[in-house]
Amino acid sequence: MRSERALIAAALLAIAATAWVYLYFAGMGPADGTAMAGMAMPAPSPLVTISTAFVMWSAMMTGMMLPSALPMILVFAAIGARRRARGERFVPTAVFTAGYLLVWAGFSLFAAVAQWPLGMAARVGPALGAVIVFAAGIYQLTPLKTACLNHCRSPMQFLLTRWREGRAGALRMGLEHGLYCLGCCWLLMALLFVGGAMNLVWAAALAGLVLIEKLLPAGRWIARGSGLALIGFGAYLLAAP
Repeated sequence: MRSERALIAAALLAIAATAWVYLYFAGMGPADGTAMAGMAMPAPSPLVTISTAFVMWSAMMTGMMLPSALPMILVFAAIGARRRARGERFVPTAVFTAGYLLVWAGFSLFAAVAQWPLGMAARVGPALGAVIVFAAGIYQLTPLKTACLNHCRSPMQFLLTRWREGRAGALRMGLEHGLYCLGCCWLLMALLFVGGAMNLVWAAALAGLVLIEKLLPAGRWIARGSGLALIGFGAYLLAAP
């Protein structure tokens, strides 16, 4: 069981690392417009623009969110391994993981459509950016954020209370976990529109905050502390000339 979970962890981390490598090279290439400066090229159609942004956002969400979901996925894998050892019906871990990633694919589609008017830089203006920062800080302190974070921090409790049999059940559990994770982090992800979606330093900082919130013992307090910091920063930006 240990070797199997180690293999699953290595595979998921490799997927996340591949996503980050893709984002690095996409950010350094024509996707951010630097390689096309001064070139007379026709504007891409909205479908092409949104599709390109969707791929970028999907890779970003995979790289940012998959490591933080690793404890939940490994607990699911352990339960499946024990059921298989007893000769009981089990479902591959990939089905649960697919349900989780489907939620973030849906968020990526929404973000890609929202990005379309902003261009590939995906950065909002200072006033709207200040509002998003302030709102993200407020949300960090809400009961909904706390409830979603508690579910994400308690893999065994989540699976034992929401266990469903079969592939459809595993997919649904993955979707449910993804929705809790989305409820925990959606406004933090909206901060990407403030720093720029192609700003990998900004994305890595947010991914680190999400990881700390979910995995460290003091994660709940760190979430609240980051909320207060964001409120203060947002208020400063709103008051700035």
